[in-house]
Amino acid sequence: MRRIGLVVNPIAGMGGRVGLKGTDGKVEEARERGAEPRAPGRTREALDALREYAGDEGLELVTYGGPMGEDVAREAGFDPVVVGSPNDPDETSATDTRTAVRAFVADDVDLVLFVGGDGTAADVAETLEDEGSRVPMIGVPAGVKIYSSVFAVSPRAAGHVAATFSETERAEVNDVDEDQYREGAVHTELRAVATVPVAEQRQSSKQLGGGTVETLASGFAEDIREGVTYVLGPGSTVGAIKEALGFDGSPLGVDVWRDGEVLVRDGGEREILDALGEENVVVVSPIGGQGFVFGRGNQQLSPAVLRQCDVEVVASRSKLDTIGTLRVDTGDPDLDEELRGWLRVRVGTFERRLVEVV
Repeated sequence: MRRIGLVVNPIAGMGGRVGLKGTDGKVEEARERGAEPRAPGRTREALDALREYAGDEGLELVTYGGPMGEDVAREAGFDPVVVGSPNDPDETSATDTRTAVRAFVADDVDLVLFVGGDGTAADVAETLEDEGSRVPMIGVPAGVKIYSSVFAVSPRAAGHVAATFSETERAEVNDVDEDQYREGAVHTELRAVATVPVAEQRQSSKQLGGGTVETLASGFAEDIREGVTYVLGPGSTVGAIKEALGFDGSPLGVDVWRDGEVLVRDGGEREILDALGEENVVVVSPIGGQGFVFGRGNQQLSPAVLRQCDVEVVASRSKLDTIGTLRVDTGDPDLDEELRGWLRVRVGTFERRLVEVV
C-alpha cells in the first residue's frame, strides 16, 4: 500500500493569466482582476492519473483539510485521511503548508505530492529538511514561476510518477523574488535540495539560455506582415524582437503589437484577448534547460488566446542544443495534444530548425 500525502496551495497560479507574474502578496489584486483558482483543476488531473496508475487497492491518500487537498480529493472519489485543517480556509498560508507536511511526516507517508509553484516547493522541501526526513516529493505545476526540478512536466505526469516511482535522487529547489521578477529581473535563489522520484517526466531546473539573437530578431522584424497582430511573450530572446520592432517591451510580460503600435504592454489574458485582430501570431521562446514554450511564466497566453493565434517559436541555436525537445502545459489537455508534433523553430535571419513538441 502506497501512502501519498497531498497538499494544495489553493491560490497558486492565480496571478498568471491576469499578468501579475506571481501571487505572493497579490491575491486580492488577482481576484479584483478576475483571476480564478487554477490549483483545484490541476490537482484533479493529477489525482485522476494517480488512481489510474495505482488503483484503489494499492493507494491511501493522506491530505490537509478544505481547499488544501480534502475538497478536491473527495470530488475525485477518494476517501482521504485528513490530518488537519487550515485556520482560515479562505486565507491559507505557507504556515499551513508547512504544518501539513509535518503531519505527513508524522503519519509516515511514502511521498508528498504538492500542488503549487516554486514558493510552495520551497515550503515543502525546507519543512522536510527541518524534520530530518528523506520522504520524496513531486510537484504538480500550478504556479506562475516554476524554475525547480522537483516538478513533473504536467499534472498527469505528476500522478503517474507518484504512483509508479521506484527510485529517488536529489534535486534543487529554486525560487525567485516576485517583486524583482515583476520589475524584469530574474534572480534565482537555491532554497533547498530535496529527495525526488527518478523519472523522465520530471522537468529540468531552469537555465538561462546563451547565444546571440540579434540576427534572429532582425530577420523576424523583416518578415513582419501588415495588419497582423503579434502577441510577444516574455524573455530575452523575444525581448530582442521587441527592440528590433522599435519599442521597449516588458521583459517578463506579454506585449501586443500591430502595425508599429504597442496595443498592450505587460497585459493579462483579458487585455490580450481584447487586442486581437483577424490574424494573430503568438511569439514565444522556450525556457532554457526545460523546453517549455507554454505554461511556465506566460500563463497570460491562455488556451482562449492560443486558439485564436498561430504560434511562432524562436530560439538561439545554443538554447535548442541544451533542450532537445519542446514541451507545452497550457492547462487544456486537448490543446496540448493539438500543439504536439514537429515544429519549425526560427534560429536565425532565415534559418529554422525542426524540433518536436512532446
